[in-house]
Amino acid sequence: MRVSQGLRWFLGQPRRLSLSLQAGLSNACNAWILARDARFALQPRSQRVFHFCKMDIDWDDLRLFLDVARLGGLSAATGITRLSAATLGRRVTALEKQIGEPLFVRQQTGYRLTPVGEELLRRAEDVEAAMQSLTRWREGNLPDRIVRVSAGPWTSAFVSTHIGEIWTVDDGIRVEFVTTTDRVDIGRRAADIGIRSERPTEQWLAGRQSGKVAYAIYSGRRLINGIAAGLFVGVTGEAANIASARWLQAHHGDRIAVRGNNTHSVRELVAAGAGLSIFPCFVGDSDPRLVRVAQPIPELETDQWIVTHHEERHAPPVRKVADRITALMRAHQPLFRGETPIG
Repeated sequence: MRVSQGLRWFLGQPRRLSLSLQAGLSNACNAWILARDARFALQPRSQRVFHFCKMDIDWDDLRLFLDVARLGGLSAATGITRLSAATLGRRVTALEKQIGEPLFVRQQTGYRLTPVGEELLRRAEDVEAAMQSLTRWREGNLPDRIVRVSAGPWTSAFVSTHIGEIWTVDDGIRVEFVTTTDRVDIGRRAADIGIRSERPTEQWLAGRQSGKVAYAIYSGRRLINGIAAGLFVGVTGEAANIASARWLQAHHGDRIAVRGNNTHSVRELVAAGAGLSIFPCFVGDSDPRLVRVAQPIPELETDQWIVTHHEERHAPPVRKVADRITALMRAHQPLFRGETPIG
């Protein structure tokens, strides 16, 4: 079978793949050759070291495993996978049964990889690289480089509304947003750029400060319902761990009458009159349905950092997007710092 015939055969197969992961895959031809000659297997020995035998691993399962491993848990991975946490949990458990070893340590704070999980992660990333190479080859009109940007829900929404300032078709790249309240592991390349509230401390990360972010209490413009009674709208679920939600619980927890399970639902509740709540000033001051009722809360002000991997920060696509995001944030610093009149 010639290579060109083999590639057509490979691309026509179902998504169940068997790849050898003993070597790096740099292009579609190499990926096909490895797919032809070997089957991907991960049979753990008692010493928790993998050896190769015949075992089919579904690429869809590997991709879900990568999302959960990189984001540190099921809840964070639901936004990317578009699957429920229960479904993700079942798929991960099924993969563990197939491997024959636990891949994660389940904790209240999230999922931590076991040694076997760490090994699978390294090998699954090789498969991912091969699949991306094949996709780029097959869809030759698509750009080669994807730049992933991770941020919280509010910051992701802000950057998204200014997409024309950070990306154009002529750039020859693609941009993906990884939106989560959890910290995405840039070290493991779960994202290329992170917009964070703290300076990075890991030695493999580089960061530059783009400004500060202020927070304040906001009300809907109509004094009805919970707003008229001086009640508050709180947050439940994973968003309850952010600093502003903790501050609200500590200072006004006895007056929280309604809760939403994400920040955007809280904004809709406040706008509808359910009660007061805390928002970043760049969110509250930009929404004509909301009005700031007090000065920004000093203890909630945070720095804003644009974070990249130190090995990737000089790569032209990553540098281009990071420079533009930094310029965007700095240009809107009066809005982020809450330097607008209280209306």
